[in-house]
Amino acid sequence: MIIDAKQVTWQREDNDVLKDITWQVREGEHWCLVGLNGSGKTTLLKMINGYIWPTSGSLAVLDKPFGSVDLRELRKKIGWVSSALQEQLHDYEKPEKIVLSGKFASIGLYEKFGPEDVEKAHHLLEELRCNDFLNRPYGTLSQGEKQRVLIARALMAEPKLLILDEPCNGLDIFARERLLALIEKLTEVPGGPTLLYVTHHVEEILPCFSHTLLIKKGRVYQSGLTENLMTPEIMTDFYGGKVIVERRGRRLSMAIQS
Repeated sequence: MIIDAKQVTWQREDNDVLKDITWQVREGEHWCLVGLNGSGKTTLLKMINGYIWPTSGSLAVLDKPFGSVDLRELRKKIGWVSSALQEQLHDYEKPEKIVLSGKFASIGLYEKFGPEDVEKAHHLLEELRCNDFLNRPYGTLSQGEKQRVLIARALMAEPKLLILDEPCNGLDIFARERLLALIEKLTEVPGGPTLLYVTHHVEEILPCFSHTLLIKKGRVYQSGLTENLMTPEIMTDFYGGKVIVERRGRRLSMAIQS
């Protein structure tokens, strides 16, 4: 079991930010987490990464129950690509050093690494098509280029769970599609990590994300097979406004119905 949450609640100042979250992610499943801003997505991600603790309920990640695991060690098996992480990295660092730092889950590179680590970092950068900007400082890269470096960094520690938190934010349509194509390839790698893709854009849900969790106002609205949830009726009620959901080729599209 990759994620096993049972009636998880998290309170802040007597306010239930998350309420009775029950959700299971099994090995081999790739999930989307869909919700509007303020729905509780970020809080749930922080909890999965062990930065906050359930007020009530039980949570196990990678078969490690909270309360009986060193969360610092657990985080080394979880890759998390987010805008918050992007803002913490040093603009002057080259992509190679940023990727190498992923082995130690550190901001900056302070520990010793060997030639095999450098070789692995270069392989990941090549796989994610970063060769054209290897010698440029991180701060000069485009948003799409930064996201590719961050994904390579997350993969450096060979995570069992890779969380992509709205990775297409700020990308133009061409950069978005290039990044989505790379993400889809990650799901095809034998023995690769389970992916959790976070978004509020239905058109970003790739066919490889067979399961979806819909979260609304801190609660599970519905969870299950993506194809069963992405209907006009369900999404209209979920978003609180009438929408049209259509399948175009291998992907979905959604528009507001006037």
